[in-house]
Amino acid sequence: MKHIVVVEDEEMMREELQGILEKAGYLVSEITEFTGVAEQLLKISPDLVLLDLNLPNSSGFFICQEVKRKSAIPVFVLTSRDQLCDELAALDLGADEYLTKPCKKERLLARILNVLKRFEGRSNLLEGGGFLLDRQTYTLYIHNRSVVLPQNQGKILEVFLTEPDAVVSKEDLFTALWGTTEFIDENALQVNLTRLKKTMAKLGMDWQIVSVRGIGYRLDKKSGEV
Repeated sequence: MKHIVVVEDEEMMREELQGILEKAGYLVSEITEFTGVAEQLLKISPDLVLLDLNLPNSSGFFICQEVKRKSAIPVFVLTSRDQLCDELAALDLGADEYLTKPCKKERLLARILNVLKRFEGRSNLLEGGGFLLDRQTYTLYIHNRSVVLPQNQGKILEVFLTEPDAVVSKEDLFTALWGTTEFIDENALQVNLTRLKKTMAKLGMDWQIVSVRGIGYRLDKKSGEV
C-alpha cells in the first residue's frame, strides 16, 4: 500500500483529501504542525507528498525545495494558486506535478497514480543537483546517461548526498569506505577523492568536492553556476 502524506492547513480540505485517498486504497498521513515540515516529511519518508503552497509558518516552495534537495520523494503540489509563475517556480524547485484546486477527484487520483508509476523503483535513488545516484548499484544518472561508479567513489558521493550542505569529516569518509577510523592511511582517502573528482569533471557535473580546512570536505556548486 502506497503511503501519501497530505500537507494542507485547511482542516476541511485536509479531511476531504484524506477520505478521497483512503477510498482509493492509499495509506494517508497528515501534517498538522507546520514548523519543520520538511524535516517531518523526510523522517516519515512516504511514497508521495501532497503539498499546498499557502501554509502557516513556512512556504510550500521552501518545503518542496528542501524535500527534493535531500531525497527522491515525489512532491505533488495541490494549490489554489493558479498563476503560471507559481507553477513554473514550483517545478523549477523540483515539484513533480502541479495541480490547481478545486479539481475533480478523478483528475487528482489519475495524476497521483501517474507520478507514483514514474517513481516506481526509485526508492534507492539519492537526488543531487541535476543528477541521481542509485545507492545500491552506485549508478549515476546525469545528462540523459548512466554511469556505474566504482564502489568507493559511489560510497563517497553517497555520504555527500545524505548530508547535503554539511561538511563531511575525514572520519565519516573513513567509516563509509572501510568501516573504521583506525589504522587508515589518509593517502588512501585522498586517492579515492581524487578519482571521484576526476570522474565528476569528466561527466561535466556542476558540483565539485572542496576541502574545508581542518574539518573535512563539502560538495559545492561550481562558481558561476546559477
